[in-house]
Amino acid sequence: MNTAILGISAFYHDSAATLIINGEIIAAAHEERFTRIKHDATFPTNAIKYVLDEAGISVSDLQSIVFYDKPYIKFERLLETYHAFAPKGLKSFLSAIPVWIKEKLFMKKMLREELAKLGNAKVPFLFPEHHLSHAASAFYPSPFEEAAILTIDGVGEWATTTIAQGKGKDIKILKELQFPHSLGLLYSAFTYYTGFKVNSGEYKLMGLAPYGIADAEETQRFKKIITGFLVDIREDGSLLLNMDYFSFATGLKMTNDKRWTNLFGLPPRQSESEISQSYMNMALSIQQVTEDVVLKLAQTACKLANSENLVMAGGVALNSVANGKILEKKVCKELWIQPAAGDAGGSLGAALAAWHIGSGKERIVKKNPDAMKGAYLGPGFTDKEIVNMARKHEAPFIYFSDFDKLTKEVACYIDDGKVIGWFQGRMEFGPRALGNRSILGDARNAEMQKKMNLKIKYREGFRPFAPTVMEEEISTFFELDRPSPYMLLVIPVKQSRKKPEPPDYNKRELYERLYHLRSDVPAITHIDYSARIQSVNKDTNPRYWKLINAFKNLTGYGVIVNTSFNVRGEPIVCTPEDGFRCFMRTEMDYLVMGNYLFDKSKQAELSNDSDWKQEFKLD
Repeated sequence: MNTAILGISAFYHDSAATLIINGEIIAAAHEERFTRIKHDATFPTNAIKYVLDEAGISVSDLQSIVFYDKPYIKFERLLETYHAFAPKGLKSFLSAIPVWIKEKLFMKKMLREELAKLGNAKVPFLFPEHHLSHAASAFYPSPFEEAAILTIDGVGEWATTTIAQGKGKDIKILKELQFPHSLGLLYSAFTYYTGFKVNSGEYKLMGLAPYGIADAEETQRFKKIITGFLVDIREDGSLLLNMDYFSFATGLKMTNDKRWTNLFGLPPRQSESEISQSYMNMALSIQQVTEDVVLKLAQTACKLANSENLVMAGGVALNSVANGKILEKKVCKELWIQPAAGDAGGSLGAALAAWHIGSGKERIVKKNPDAMKGAYLGPGFTDKEIVNMARKHEAPFIYFSDFDKLTKEVACYIDDGKVIGWFQGRMEFGPRALGNRSILGDARNAEMQKKMNLKIKYREGFRPFAPTVMEEEISTFFELDRPSPYMLLVIPVKQSRKKPEPPDYNKRELYERLYHLRSDVPAITHIDYSARIQSVNKDTNPRYWKLINAFKNLTGYGVIVNTSFNVRGEPIVCTPEDGFRCFMRTEMDYLVMGNYLFDKSKQAELSNDSDWKQEFKLD
């Protein structure tokens, strides 16, 4: 008999649903991809419908439904925190507690009511702890029989960091750091203070950090302030925050702005305002402190678990620069990071915890490469659905019956400096586009980074772009000797490909430094000569691999630019309709959906001749 388990994460940010059957991951998706509301926190109705439809089952076929944390314990933490900090936090208390009393305390009832809308919901509910869900998402899909498990985020119920040991089907929690002492919340405080949005702008802070000047007196002063006043970091990576400087425990914002301004001599940056060198130096200082803590925690985890394998999850595990440092410092022999490391991935971990821990089912380890199926776990679409979308919009296209011919054609466009929307197969689970919902360009093109930021993504010009490289070509371009399939490692570009900096480099303005030609693949080489790498395996994603291989055959370069198929402020596209709308709203040149090629110039011609609806076919 098949055992189907539904995992759910919801009501904080990045709601999602995952379905496993007999321990196999069948489907997983973020609710935001369906509602088009970025970081949607509502009940994941659409994601649940999708994962059930993907398996051809209904709610009544489920053996259990698993929510990714324990609401009662989280409520306990809120009450104890407000009590501990009283009389501070009255405004926050009056805002938060009525919602809990009215809704969240009765989570099981609320979940059952929502699921009843989808069918008979008389199914057992389970509630693993938040960090156990993270730990399960990191260990069970990994290619390791045993591993140290490190989970770091803002906060779950009480835990903010856990170290665990994974062996076979079992996970044993070894150590735990509790709220309010949190590396994730410390990093988010600086995200807020440098003018970015908490819970979504942390990757912008990470991208800004390399513009800081490491040996500048200001940077060194900021680091001393952080470690001297804000946080006490111990040798094992545990830490204590000085709560006199933070407001997140009981307030409606992250920091005590007045005290931070006095401390740093710098006010909080206003969102969208110009970024001065001081904020770049601040970004670098907190990034370096974060890397130091993550390295210490990773060392402690491997030592306590007595393992050379390390797996990671939680929002801080998305700090790909810190992850790269773990490999650089040889903290462990093998490293695997859950691609949906944030709260969305909690739905996956919750379901797997129910199967292996709750039901005691043995684990089958998949090593080639892991059990995540490349993270291609979302919806896919048929040729008929693509054609119907095209007819709806009267969009001319060329159909290629030979996919290899299509890849050769698209490789020529990329070589010519064109930007391609690439829409294939099943959508990715997690925050990264990994070649099925991607925007592609030429990594050798010195203008590509600027063009894609300002004309395609409509986002901050300082933001770097990631390379996608054929797995066989990793060491040709980067200082890396292993695959990086999920774009979660920042690694230096190969020394032989670097170009030197001019003597006055650090004195130049941000964009002068940014547009300096620093390697022969400048579009993906960040200002510190690093890149956030995604490698493509021929078997995991053969269509994407074929495209990059066609580009290599044409140019000698088995690497291209890959960024997510969306514009700033919107989720990654899900459907053909989403993809076509994004294509038409931006300055992308071509769109490839399956074997169908859409040409922006042909669409412009059509606008002058609305009767032209002919479909072109190329055999």
